[in-house]
Amino acid sequence: MSSDSFYNPAIPRRRSIRLSDYDYSLAGLYFVTICVKDRQCLFGHIEQGQMVLNEAGVIAHRIWFSLPDRFQTISLDAFIVMPNHIHGIVVLNEVVTENPVGAGLAPAQSDWVLPVSKPEHTVGNDRAGLAPAPTLSAVIGAYKSLVSKECLTIFKSRNENMGKLWQRNYYEHIIRNAHSHQQIAEYISTNPLRWGQDTLYAL
Repeated sequence: MSSDSFYNPAIPRRRSIRLSDYDYSLAGLYFVTICVKDRQCLFGHIEQGQMVLNEAGVIAHRIWFSLPDRFQTISLDAFIVMPNHIHGIVVLNEVVTENPVGAGLAPAQSDWVLPVSKPEHTVGNDRAGLAPAPTLSAVIGAYKSLVSKECLTIFKSRNENMGKLWQRNYYEHIIRNAHSHQQIAEYISTNPLRWGQDTLYAL
């Protein structure tokens, strides 16, 4: 499966690559790709079809899996750090606001179909003591910022200039059914095997 099935980084999208009429705080699964600026291979290299993380790559990996500590209404699915980008599935869980005692998060399911309109029980009911649901952009923004901050420390310790770590914006694909979820999860897990053919491949 080509990564072009989900996005094409060659297409200029300077204004916004989000859907203007879609609420990105809705519960559901989102396939996300975040690229390093100028496709620099800052996170490691591919060796015999396996990703070998360097120090910056370890940071990118660790911080991704710490995101649910910061955003307690999200969970994470398939994920990989590549030499110059990351792929991951973010799950925005629906918060049940009825019956606050014992209520919690609706678990992510592999056969989930994304809602296309606002759920009946909206996230962020102050009476239930719930914080507003984070948008996908808030989650990704925090990730990019945290990784940049820690990587900057590494470069400074080496007296090197890191410059801007991430490419502006990010790519996302709304996962609408179980078949799409399975395809994308497989694409993520096998991404290193196709590194030479990847649209983001860089020598």
